[in-house]
Order: sequence, then structure tokens, then C-alpha cells
Amino acid sequence: MRRAVAQYARRGVHGQTVEVIARRILAGEIAAGETLNMTALQEELDVSLTALREALKVLSAKGMVDARQKRGTFVRPRADWNLLDGDVIRWQFAEGADPRLFDKLHEVRSIVEPAAARLAASRATEADLAALAGALDEMAAANGDPAAAVAADLSFHRALLNATHNELLERMEVVMETGLAERDRLVHGGVEPHDDPVPSHLAVVEAIRAQNATAAETAMRVLLEKAVRDVEKVRG
Repeated sequence: MRRAVAQYARRGVHGQTVEVIARRILAGEIAAGETLNMTALQEELDVSLTALREALKVLSAKGMVDARQKRGTFVRPRADWNLLDGDVIRWQFAEGADPRLFDKLHEVRSIVEPAAARLAASRATEADLAALAGALDEMAAANGDPAAAVAADLSFHRALLNATHNELLERMEVVMETGLAERDRLVHGGVEPHDDPVPSHLAVVEAIRAQNATAAETAMRVLLEKAVRDVEKVRG
């Protein structure tokens, strides 16, 4: 087990402990309703009881575990988990995502982002347009660098949500960015060459700049359809 912990060394003992237990729960190794053996975990992970309890507090805040007198700490049903939490999403991708997770992500994006583009067409400020244009420049400059391509794509979609000037939509950034980053790493990290992402993103920006809400929404739907094809190409 110390080998499993070592791969998260840069996150510190606390972060390592949280992630190892979380991934076991997400993988079903510790099932819903099961009571955690604190003594065994403490010995296996080589951490103090205090450190273990602090880690479980983090998972409790995310709805994954709970504690009761006489019963101890146990795993809560998946329906109680905060599945919109950035860490929970990231942990699900960590060991190789279930393809259905990408499908669910696309469903969320197809609901949120076309509507966001429509709102941005009527609300975007000059600063918003500059942020979107800057993200396009980052895409063009990525030049085949997977890390730069991922960062540029995230910048674009963050700028799009911000351009809605709807604070609730802006908060979707946590969900969108975590899942989108994993999708981008899958696509841009592959060995196959990919189409230039700039034109499809530029179409969205031009429609927003023209304050054409319908065109902005349509352009975003076209962009998302391309994103699905890119993932299917890698899967296939």
C-alpha cells in the first residue's frame, strides 16, 4: 500500500490518504454501507489516527462517508455523494474513466454551453471578448503541445461561462473544467493528429461579437458535436 500512497507524495500525507480512500470507494473496493476498519487502514496507510480522521472529514464533506456512534465510519450510498465536486470528478477519471462518464459530461455540456453562448451574445463586454480572443491565440500557439492545448481550451470555456455574467453558470466552471481537462488530455494526448480547434471556437466568438444569439448557440452545438467525434475517434 505504501507504493500506492507514494504516487501522491507531492500532495502530502493528508492528500495521499484522502485520495487513496476515495478511489477505493469509487472503485467499489469499499462498498456503500460498509464500515471502515480504522485500525487496519491506519496500519496499512502508515498514518496516525488523527491524520486518518482528518482525511475522512474531507470525504464526509463530499458526502462519501459518515460516522455514527456504535457503527463507526461507513460509506454512504452513491446517491448521497457530491458528484459535482471537482475532486470527486477527478478521482473518477484517475484510474481510467468509465466511457459513460464522458457521455454524461457531454450531456451536461450540451445543456449548459449552447445556452451560455446565447447569453454571452447579449451580455459579453469588451473584456469578455478580449478573454475569448486571448484563448484563441493560446490555441493557435499550442502548436501540437498537448499541455498547452488543454490549457487553452480550458481558458476558452472559462471565458465563455464568465461572459454570461450569471454567477450560477460561472460556478459550473468546477464541473466543466475538471471533466473537460480529462477529455482534452485523452484527445490531445493521443498519437493521432487532430483537426485545428481554432476555426470551430472562432465561429462561437464571432457570433458573440456580432451579438447574434442564435448563431452563437448553433456554433457552440457544432463545436460540441466535433468534441464528441474526437473522443469517439480516440476510443475507436
